[in-house]
Amino acid sequence: MSSLFRGEDMTLCQIYFQSEAAYSCVAQLGELGIVQFRDLNPTVNAFQRKFVNEVRRCEEMERKLRFLESEIIKEKEIALTDAQEFCEAPKSKEMIDMETALEQLEHDLQEVNSNKDALKKNYLELQELRHILTKATTFFEEQDRIQTGEQTVLQMDTQDRVQPLRLGFLAGVIDRERVPSFELMLWRICRGNVFLRTAEIEEALEDPKTNTQVNKTVFILFFQGEQLKIKVKKICEGFKATIYPCPETASERREMGLGVMTRLEELKTVLDQSLNLRKSLLTNAALNVKTWFCRVRKMKAIYHTMNMFNLEVNQKCLIAECWAPVNELTRIKLALDKGTELSGSNIQSILNRMETKEQPPTHHRLNQFSEGFQNIVDAYGISSYREINPAPFTVITFPFLFAVMFGDAGHGLIMSLFALFMVLRETQLKNKFKTNEVWQIFFGGRYIILLMGLFSIYTGVIYNDVFSKSMNIFGSSWKVGVSKDFDFEKVTVFDLNPNPNVNRSLNEVKMYSGTPYPFGVDPIWIMSINKIAFTNSLKMKFSVIIGIMQMMFGLVLSLLNHLFFGKMASVFFEFIPQVIFLTFIFVYLCLMIFIKWIRFDGSPNSTQCAPNLLIELINMFFFKSAADEDSCKALYSGQSIVQKILIVLAVLCIPTMLLGKPIILYLRHKRKSQSGVRLEEDMRHMTELSNNVVTSDSVHQESTYLVNSEAELLNDHDDPEEKFDMGEIAVEQCIHTIEYFLGCISHTASYLRLWALSLAHAELSEVLWTMILRIGLQSGSAPGFVILWLVFVPWAAFTVGVLLLMEGLSAFLHALRLHWVEFQSKFYKGEGYQFIPFSFQQILEQAENPDQL
Repeated sequence: MSSLFRGEDMTLCQIYFQSEAAYSCVAQLGELGIVQFRDLNPTVNAFQRKFVNEVRRCEEMERKLRFLESEIIKEKEIALTDAQEFCEAPKSKEMIDMETALEQLEHDLQEVNSNKDALKKNYLELQELRHILTKATTFFEEQDRIQTGEQTVLQMDTQDRVQPLRLGFLAGVIDRERVPSFELMLWRICRGNVFLRTAEIEEALEDPKTNTQVNKTVFILFFQGEQLKIKVKKICEGFKATIYPCPETASERREMGLGVMTRLEELKTVLDQSLNLRKSLLTNAALNVKTWFCRVRKMKAIYHTMNMFNLEVNQKCLIAECWAPVNELTRIKLALDKGTELSGSNIQSILNRMETKEQPPTHHRLNQFSEGFQNIVDAYGISSYREINPAPFTVITFPFLFAVMFGDAGHGLIMSLFALFMVLRETQLKNKFKTNEVWQIFFGGRYIILLMGLFSIYTGVIYNDVFSKSMNIFGSSWKVGVSKDFDFEKVTVFDLNPNPNVNRSLNEVKMYSGTPYPFGVDPIWIMSINKIAFTNSLKMKFSVIIGIMQMMFGLVLSLLNHLFFGKMASVFFEFIPQVIFLTFIFVYLCLMIFIKWIRFDGSPNSTQCAPNLLIELINMFFFKSAADEDSCKALYSGQSIVQKILIVLAVLCIPTMLLGKPIILYLRHKRKSQSGVRLEEDMRHMTELSNNVVTSDSVHQESTYLVNSEAELLNDHDDPEEKFDMGEIAVEQCIHTIEYFLGCISHTASYLRLWALSLAHAELSEVLWTMILRIGLQSGSAPGFVILWLVFVPWAAFTVGVLLLMEGLSAFLHALRLHWVEFQSKFYKGEGYQFIPFSFQQILEQAENPDQL
């Protein structure tokens, strides 16, 4: 819990690796996952580093594995086997063996694929040729009839006959969807001098390039002359039609057809053998591809990390710098010893802690429950090092503020059940719908949704609101007391007397028992016409009280930050003025709310004397009070004097915060500067003494020691990071002061969104019930059931779509704003940077899900 509350205590370490043991030691640190290495070669190009060739070889192996994976995915019958439960990083000597195995596997698969593609192409051509030969008989019979008819017409009176007209032809296959445009182009280009005959191929043929089924059509073109033949061939090339040789005589076509059928059978056998060989290769590869991926990625990560190290002058060891948690140094040392042992080296790696003024990274230990809430905080900004982390408090405050705005027990129950389903089926749902971004958002925030639903049930019970209806569990504290002969038909509005102390002599009837409803809002208010006026007043006051409590809690956390970092000036001149200002104005407002609730009951005199607290707060700044004009409106005796004193003290906090801290810092800097001048004079004096001829060796050594000591103190004083700029500090403090004091007013008003969103949600829920579901409930028994069944579907759809999703998202965003702006601005800077350890687990997860950050 301490790690989550303030982050891990981090330290900068320096590690000396022996060159032979560096690979194994880094592999062990990657399995441990608690070290963040620094790049010691930021100016060196990535292609000029020592292990760039090894990284390239790993990337080449990754490319080959991706090729294998894509080929396996194409085969739907083959499933990829998951990687081994514990996949160790391979030794550096195993890289050559892995490269050889993957290269051989890739070569075999590429050769099989090329043979398969060639066989499929030949098989497709033979199939198309078979269909052409089959369809050609009909085409040529029609051509013979045409030529015979022309020969009869062209006979002359003499006995000599004209030779029959010889037509050239081309036969081929074209995609079926291109036939109309192909025919139109032939007509336009050849001007109707080409005779086209087509016939569809009944069966779909497989395209070897795309591995998809394609519908094709056989065509034969009859023409005369070489010029038309050239034009027809160009048109066929343009439409990607395939032309095949086709004999003119029927006997030649039958002979070629028999040869084609024989070749098809032989080719089918060879193709099946090739596919079986390919399937066998992929099946064997599928057993190890995931494991190979794991090993190669770990190896690549190791060499990529080693590229960030410095090489010692003699090139016998590597020097690395890293951030690590202090309480994990023992485990890191054990991992280094294990890596050295596995490498076979006799020289242990050396781990040293380094002193630095650089801000360390922020590291919080998280689990599945706290990760979602930490992401909410990190979206605003990463915590500064050792700064209080708002996430532990957000676990409670965030779902509570959401529930105050959402406040419906029925809707909260639906939300809780949905989140509980995701939590209980977490293992089964984790790897499903990885590509669905919306589902991943809901699943990642399942614990947040669960708490939001549970808190909504709680606030819904307080509001006594369940699908816009109230529950009378304990019995109402109100009752209608009238005489027996009271005529209700003449009354449209009946006023209930809120006075618990009735006057019997005036025949007043006691309608309020004087005891509030045990838990939540009395169910009688659901039937009242002034329900909105009552709930508005109640929820508005609740919003102000909750907001001021959260802002005060934020100031308390800022005190803990000041004390932890030793900033006493901030404690006296920031925290104390801020608390006084917030307490004397806004906490006092909350106190007036409670006094008003306690002192004024429902009696007529009490109702007339109850003051308006908003007007009273405004009058405070003008040194006025409602009690000055009417004594019955006084909340307590001496109210006017007390309020004037509070306002004066609160206003005095403004110059205190504006001027106090800059003056203290200036005086502190001036005192250090004066001590630095004196230190420099003493050092100059000791230098002169050391330059004189001193006969005593002891005196000479003592003077030299004093000079060196004074020089070190002066160097510490002249640290460039401690430069003092009074103007910058004054401007920063002025902005901070204006932001806080104006922010107290605006932030208090901002918390009224709790009331506004709660009112909107309740009214929308009531509209859905009144306009939709009540139609079915008011109908008769037999038709009412049918109508209720019909109207329930739209009511449920609007409830889930509008109230749960849209209103839920709106309440979520408003709760997010209240935490980021109103709460965290009181104590949280968020100027740190994330601790990103060298972890094989994170590297493999990012490789599996590259789209997720």
